Amino acid sequence: MVEAPALPGLDAPRIRGLMRTVTTPEFAGITFHEVAARSALNHVPGDSPMPFRWTLNPYRGCSHACVYCFARGTHSYLDLDTGAGFDSEIVVKVNLVEVLTRELARGSWGHEHVAMGTNTDPYQRAEGRYRLMPGVIRALAASGTPFSILTKGGLLRRDLPLLQEVSADVPVGLGMSIAIWHESLHRSLEPGTPSPKARLEVVRAAREAGLPCGVFLAPVLPWLTDSDEHLDEAIGRLAAAGATGVTVVPLHLRPGAREWFFAWLQREHPKLVRRYRELYGSGSYASKEYRKWLAARVQPLLRRHGVIAPPGGTEERGEDATALEPQDPEYPERRGAVEAGSAGGGIRRSERNRGAGMAGIPGDPESRFPAGSLPAGREPEQEQLRLI
Repeated sequence: MVEAPALPGLDAPRIRGLMRTVTTPEFAGITFHEVAARSALNHVPGDSPMPFRWTLNPYRGCSHACVYCFARGTHSYLDLDTGAGFDSEIVVKVNLVEVLTRELARGSWGHEHVAMGTNTDPYQRAEGRYRLMPGVIRALAASGTPFSILTKGGLLRRDLPLLQEVSADVPVGLGMSIAIWHESLHRSLEPGTPSPKARLEVVRAAREAGLPCGVFLAPVLPWLTDSDEHLDEAIGRLAAAGATGVTVVPLHLRPGAREWFFAWLQREHPKLVRRYRELYGSGSYASKEYRKWLAARVQPLLRRHGVIAPPGGTEERGEDATALEPQDPEYPERRGAVEAGSAGGGIRRSERNRGAGMAGIPGDPESRFPAGSLPAGREPEQEQLRLI
């Protein structure tokens, strides 16, 4: 193991609390920057479409190295590279559990839903070294705080017994992201993630443990993973594994991710570059026409595999909606109507507290969380939503 007291070339004030920089043979190519965090809970901005007020991120940067990751741009806040640097320069909040426990003990804490995995993955490879999540889970549960975890990491399986235990005391939501089923494409686009098969087995294990687990079939890549055959195979496997809900999300390309993805596309699929530039224009999202087309392709496949649109779902939200849920009495269907508006619109806050009635997912305000991925009782009330 090699240690350094500071980040070479880094403006120190940009990464507060830096303790040491570490490289180890076990994690070749990855540099860990260990910091003493001053806070653990992050308050979500009031105008965010997310259905929760609080998030928690043990790590910044992500060794999953997903070419399309929307969180790449956040590494620039630390004066770190949003390309290869995002994949290999991992900031670790080594005192996270201690700080979190202190924050949860405050009399002002309202025991609101805390979401994890909304920026970088809490079960990326670094978690195998630092083991922060068991302490986080225990602290949240001991304080009576409901929480959710979104991940691509197979390490979630390690903590399923603990999650099963604490779910008797607090509501727990689990979400797994799986999208790329072609092995060579998976290795090229998500080189640091477990295989789709391994992640599917985590979904199955979570369900066998009696835990909910919704799946984000995301991102769907135009002309690469949006064929009937690819989507049908993916949805069939998710249904067979017992996923409590499925949300299908087309690729979105925010600044940071956009540049990195187009460099990959030019290298691997140069004939698609022009088509992607036409589809995405200068924005982050595929055209409304493509989203409608994808939804129309996905809906019959979901129904074929026993995953159907709930009342107040796809038809009432507009044709660009792609989030559907299975009929399962254990996870009641959401009800209420939503008015659809312009493709580029945001989501207006209702008169009630934001968080109770918002439905966006990280990076895409027009999609919504699949059933099981949010704590029971914390899922959005659709009648409070309005797209503008």
